[in-house]
Amino acid sequence: MLRKTFTLLAITVFALTGCESSGTTSGTVNASNSPTPSATITPQPTAAAETPAPGSTAVPNKGNETPSKVSMNGVTAVRLADAKSGWIGGKGWIARTDDGGVKWKVQYEGTGDIKQLFALNNQDAWAVASDEGKLLNTKDGGQHWTSVGKVANQAFLHFVTKTEAFSGNAHTVDGGVKWTSLPVPEGTKGDAYFHDKNNGWAVRQVKDTIEVQRTQDGGKTWTNVMSRKTAASLTGVVIRSAGVNDAWVELIGESGMTQTSYSLFHTKDGGKNWLTVLANSTAGGGPAPGFPAGENTGPKNTGSKPGPLYVVSPDVAYMGGQCPSCDKPNSVGWTKDGGKTWVNGKESFTGYGELLLAMADINQGWLITNDNEQPSVMYTTASGGVSWNKVHTFDALK
Repeated sequence: MLRKTFTLLAITVFALTGCESSGTTSGTVNASNSPTPSATITPQPTAAAETPAPGSTAVPNKGNETPSKVSMNGVTAVRLADAKSGWIGGKGWIARTDDGGVKWKVQYEGTGDIKQLFALNNQDAWAVASDEGKLLNTKDGGQHWTSVGKVANQAFLHFVTKTEAFSGNAHTVDGGVKWTSLPVPEGTKGDAYFHDKNNGWAVRQVKDTIEVQRTQDGGKTWTNVMSRKTAASLTGVVIRSAGVNDAWVELIGESGMTQTSYSLFHTKDGGKNWLTVLANSTAGGGPAPGFPAGENTGPKNTGSKPGPLYVVSPDVAYMGGQCPSCDKPNSVGWTKDGGKTWVNGKESFTGYGELLLAMADINQGWLITNDNEQPSVMYTTASGGVSWNKVHTFDALK
């Protein structure tokens, strides 16, 4: 009887032990292990999608389903939320990183190139897709993107709150669903810039004089705050602002022999006083706008044509330079005293395509180079541009 009881107990212990180890390889489960080819995957229920706001259209977010097979090449836009987190865009896709660009996750796949990205914070961001200006928005860090409308133009888009934004002289107060036009001076060159609903800046050229004008009443009236005689014709204008009375005005002149002349001016006091930050005259493009023929003095950025301008504060601005005839065409310079002095970085970078630049603060930023034949490459700086570290090489071009 004792032997029979012992046998039954042994069988029971074996059965219980076998149940505990069923379905494992070595007694532990690694959640990151991929299923074997013969495994059957049971689809899991997904959470209900957020209800789009009136006038918006939900956009499928393929980045949150199966791993994306999109080829991340040809980066067309970049924006930081902070030094470690931010977004990039390309031909029909948006991706996010939270480790400073080492790893990326594609969050959105759709149609149209991503022309611009803007982040108000780590959760609220917008993207402009295609030449038609389709405006996409995320409120959860990119987990879901929603089509909210169309931007009225192709100017620089910046949101000042979750609902109010400006794109040139276009203004929205409902998150981009509807846009209205703010008045600008007759003959405005390039795009005007509005820091807020009252304060804006615009540039025009009247014969041989370049005028910078300012409004403080939403475009109803404009005041001329800077006039400069010029030997060059304006071909473009870039304006940025880091405060009500702050303006950085880049004037782009003529081009020739892969060279483009340009100048950069800065005011902190609403246009009462101006500093000449850069005056890049070139042999092929002629004198910098706002300067007479033959004038070749003043601070200069490296490169023979302008790269992206990124303003951090009334004291700090960065600007890329490009030299299409150089082995390493790309460089970055900066001012950290409001334009009194300009420093040209000692490093240069490969890539003959568009150069992208974004800063999180005075010292930390990202630089992305592009090329028609080589993969795009991302560099980061934590030293205010003094040194750059290569952190990611994107997919090869197909």
